[in-house]
Amino acid sequence: MTFERDEFDESYFETPRPRGSHGFDARLLREPLTVLPTQRPITLTPEDTVTDAMRAMQREHRGCVLVTDDGTARSKVTGIFTERDVLFRIVDRGRNPASLPLGEVMTPDPDTLSVHATVAHVLNRMAVGGFRHVPVVDDEHRPYGVISVREVVTFLVDAFPREVLNLPNEVGEPTTRSREGA
Repeated sequence: MTFERDEFDESYFETPRPRGSHGFDARLLREPLTVLPTQRPITLTPEDTVTDAMRAMQREHRGCVLVTDDGTARSKVTGIFTERDVLFRIVDRGRNPASLPLGEVMTPDPDTLSVHATVAHVLNRMAVGGFRHVPVVDDEHRPYGVISVREVVTFLVDAFPREVLNLPNEVGEPTTRSREGA
């Protein structure tokens, strides 16, 4: 296969990079998770209803609530209830959310991260566990916050704004446009 000069972009070869480097700064992975924009947790009791949880999630624009014995952040996390639970444990099974206690449909003893964890730990927990929300707890296992995939993406965009925000709208479009074409 031969390429005409216009068909082959040689700009890749103009700025050599060290082997294995793709512009990602691995130091970001060692940052404490506190650099992420962590949401304060919404906490409810196991006796609160699914409707209570869904209303709180809607009001606060959140994808989950944490469950503690007394519904406050002063108690240990005993469960998590997410928007996925609404789809797979309630809607899919025809259950009535107005009378259904969270304790029956929450995920008990959820995987959590210590407030002392790193960004790498967050990414690992989300990737390996398949989680979109990870509760963060203090040394006594009390809710400190919740990290969602959205916060991780925001953090990465903030870390690489030029590389992410200056991309063309479509793959293959030029990255720069003339002023007249804007």
